[in-house]
Amino acid sequence: MELLEAVCNQAIIAMQNARLYQTLQEEKERIVEVEEDARKKFARDLHDGPTQQVAAIAMRANFIRRLFERDPGQAAEELYKVEELARRTTKEIRHMLFTLRPLVLESQGLEAALKSLADKMQDGHDQNVLVEAEEDAEEMLDKHVQGVLFYIAEEAITNARKHAEASIIWVRLRLRGEIFALEIEDNGVGFNVGAVDASYDQRGSLGMVNMRERAELVNGIHRIQSSEGRGTKITVIVPLTEDAEERLHVL
Repeated sequence: MELLEAVCNQAIIAMQNARLYQTLQEEKERIVEVEEDARKKFARDLHDGPTQQVAAIAMRANFIRRLFERDPGQAAEELYKVEELARRTTKEIRHMLFTLRPLVLESQGLEAALKSLADKMQDGHDQNVLVEAEEDAEEMLDKHVQGVLFYIAEEAITNARKHAEASIIWVRLRLRGEIFALEIEDNGVGFNVGAVDASYDQRGSLGMVNMRERAELVNGIHRIQSSEGRGTKITVIVPLTEDAEERLHVL
């Protein structure tokens, strides 16, 4: 009887280990997919932004070189345009490097990094972003979680800037007991959430999917509220304890 019980216990442990291994493998694959999507997004942004701008600078420089022989005055005006384009390109590259992994996130935390991002959005794109944080709201978040939340916020802000036609974007950090909430809200044109979710394979854009998967990496929940003409609100809820995690995923 004892032998049978021992065999059963070993079988149960083996099954649990197998399930744990499968879960870890799935989690690893999901992390790899998220990282690959991030690399693809960076490559697209690099191609659509600085790469084309540098090519434009080269073309203008060639044009100016030939123009000097015919009209030095106009060539000087073109030089000013090239200088301005070079400055914009430099600013955009610096912004891209910032979003890869801002040093302020490591040294000062999530709130400071978001405020720095807001400044760059105002400076580079004339986009008004307001960051509102409750006192000590991020204190219970480790650096990994803060990094994930920063990238979710950056994705949401960028999407709002490009597509929402919003005059203002709010970013809020809230603490509710054992639950942390990140909110990104805009007053833009909004959209039909159900229709967009249903047509991702045709759209080729995985912005919302990336945000949802990043939230899942920190055991969080990602929610979107939007309707046409009424803006968009994205909420990421992250449990700070195991009990909070159980309650959150039962809801």
